[in-house]
Amino acid sequence: MKIVYMKKGQLKILVVALAVLVLAVILWMVVGQMTQSTLAEPIYRGDEEGQKAAITINVDWGEDIIGGMLEVLEEKGVKATFFVTGRFAEENPEIVQMIAEKGHEIGNHGYGHPHPDQLSVEGNEEDILKAEEILTEVTGVKPEYFAPPYGEHGENVLKAAENNDYKVVMWTLDTIDWRDSDVDVLVERVSGEKVVPGAIVLMHPKSHTLEALPLIIDNLQQKGYTLVGISEIA
Repeated sequence: MKIVYMKKGQLKILVVALAVLVLAVILWMVVGQMTQSTLAEPIYRGDEEGQKAAITINVDWGEDIIGGMLEVLEEKGVKATFFVTGRFAEENPEIVQMIAEKGHEIGNHGYGHPHPDQLSVEGNEEDILKAEEILTEVTGVKPEYFAPPYGEHGENVLKAAENNDYKVVMWTLDTIDWRDSDVDVLVERVSGEKVVPGAIVLMHPKSHTLEALPLIIDNLQQKGYTLVGISEIA
């Protein structure tokens, strides 16, 4: 067996080349992870600088309540983000159009409000894209944000959102208005030290939420918060 000896200069070049290769691989992995997390990482809280917060309203029902909520938001000078299911938009296009015409953002809440964590990546994509098609047709604007039903955001959900250029939105403060109807309890959940810059407040179109909405807005505005669409803080 012939042993090949390398000159000192050649060895140095080899070491440098290997180091460059290793750094390139590490950089590629880091950039890939950063790109993925920027898109698919769920957003629980928006920009922590300044005094802005966002109200999000997940809609799969409540056609008799949304008009009242829009009136309150307009009276208070507030913009919100409505995450709407495709089936609701299909059945109530005029309501969704009214939300958009009032200057509020429309987000994607899937089509049929399934349990996303029970679906495959393909199943989630089908549900998201079916809603996207209807929402885009109704409003003329493709949604950029996705609020998964039930707040489920397992790997298949995040991958489906990533594949279709969606940012996944969760919440900082949940009124839990789908379960509790005590107005004072709802207001208390969005008050005091719980409220932080960049807070995302989750609501649904319920009658008791409509009653609590002006109180919640007053509390937030008195604390110096400007209430904006999710795109302004996420």
